[in-house]
Amino acid sequence: MKETKDYKPESLMMSHGYKPELSEGAIKPPVFLTSTFVFQSAEEGKAFFEVAYGLREKEADENLGLIYSRINNPNLEIVENRLSLWGKCDDSAIFESGMSAITTVLLEFLKPGDLLLYSSPNYGGTDHFIHHFLDKIGVRSVCFDAKDSKEEVIEKIRKTGMSQKLTHIFVETPANPTNALIDIAMCKEIANEFSKENEEEVIFTVDNTYMGPIWSNPMELGADLVVYSATKYIGGHSDLIAGAVLANQELMIRVKTLRTFLGNMANPHTCWLLSRSLETLMIRMEKQQNNAIEVANYLSKHPKVKTLFYLGNLEKNSKTYEIYKKQYNSPGAMISFEVQGGEKEAFTFLNNLKVIKLAVSLGSTESLAQHPASMTHIGLAPEDKEKFGITANLIRLSVGVENTQDLIEEIGQALDAIS
Repeated sequence: MKETKDYKPESLMMSHGYKPELSEGAIKPPVFLTSTFVFQSAEEGKAFFEVAYGLREKEADENLGLIYSRINNPNLEIVENRLSLWGKCDDSAIFESGMSAITTVLLEFLKPGDLLLYSSPNYGGTDHFIHHFLDKIGVRSVCFDAKDSKEEVIEKIRKTGMSQKLTHIFVETPANPTNALIDIAMCKEIANEFSKENEEEVIFTVDNTYMGPIWSNPMELGADLVVYSATKYIGGHSDLIAGAVLANQELMIRVKTLRTFLGNMANPHTCWLLSRSLETLMIRMEKQQNNAIEVANYLSKHPKVKTLFYLGNLEKNSKTYEIYKKQYNSPGAMISFEVQGGEKEAFTFLNNLKVIKLAVSLGSTESLAQHPASMTHIGLAPEDKEKFGITANLIRLSVGVENTQDLIEEIGQALDAIS
């Protein structure tokens, strides 16, 4: 028999971290709807709390004992153990939303007086937190985008006059909704340079929501932490809200300790749903990717499509293509494209969809389409929309698992409705 460590993650999603003999032999974990857990002795309770509150490190082969569902719960631990296999990391933490995961990381690794470097465009909630909360507590920030070289990013940092205070880099790549790529390895080089210069480690976080855990592994490219909206590909059925953070043991202790006191971990039922979703993660994402490749090929030849933004259709000799080949093993399932015309023509396309649903979010089994300029990115200033290519005729499409030909025919008739 193989050792467990020799099996691929997709083979372990049905069993890893769960012992049926502890749950009446149930083949699947039950939902542990309990607030608290019984200790076998006072000494055991003391030992559990010492570890939970960070008063001592766990001994070899010691697990954090079950205490209270705000701290840990069997369903929470099972999904965290399984997600860690995909991330090839020490540990992961599941939160009640993607924003809970992102804000917990930023709160833990930033303090008043620090400087944050972040990529733009990024998710609207992240952008709002940076500018309307972190700024209010004295955390300053500087942004860069996919067009900036390493030298240009470093110059932006130095121009702030706070380069000695740089403590965190936060990157979202591919960019939403244009699929612009940030070079993760370049960002790690910048983090290392300022860590050495300031004699304090610059922590580097990557939001990998847009690609999901199958098609890339930012930690292999230098990220210290990886965050996800687990609502998207990880959950994958549009029936839950959750977030995730992946990291090595040292950083994860800090993340989980703050999570304990913020109380923003996911509930047992959500974790149970995530465990179910992880069982089909690879086959769902492979089908979504295959569909997206066919849809993108169709769009690339359609006369009413002005511009296509898809990682599978990059120019082979471009800098972006080099970054893509280095960071990803698939073009993914997110497509953006500009129709001929403006907002009116974009709305005509969206209003003529039937199988594809007009809704925000992404990464689910059903295909979703939306209009970034007037929906998810409506809060951006007009000059920023122009800078990042979020135009009035831009459509964002999250490709699902439907029949490929049905999707193409659906898109075709919606494009034909544009006069």
